[in-house]
Amino acid sequence: LGILGSLAPELGDCQVMGDPGIAKVSIIGLGMRSNSGVAARMFETLARENINIKMIATSEIKISCVIDDKYTELAVRVLHDAFELDKKLHGGGNIQIQEEKQ
Repeated sequence: LGILGSLAPELGDCQVMGDPGIAKVSIIGLGMRSNSGVAARMFETLARENINIKMIATSEIKISCVIDDKYTELAVRVLHDAFELDKKLHGGGNIQIQEEKQ
């Protein structure tokens, strides 16, 4: 933010503002390219917990949402549950064995 603020005079009529009360949560994975509905599942999961999304950014393998900082821990927990990230995958190739974390 400090660097942007120092560039503001060079850019002319602009103002740089920040909000320390926000956080970014992201889901990342190569499987998003071939699986439709990943973004919808993320957005629905956050909405179910009344977590308002302030901004969204996407790429081929990543979806990021800016939310209120006070919901960060809750957002991470419910997204882990929604995408079953509490399970470990072992193996390789076409066969994998799931093992739930204890």
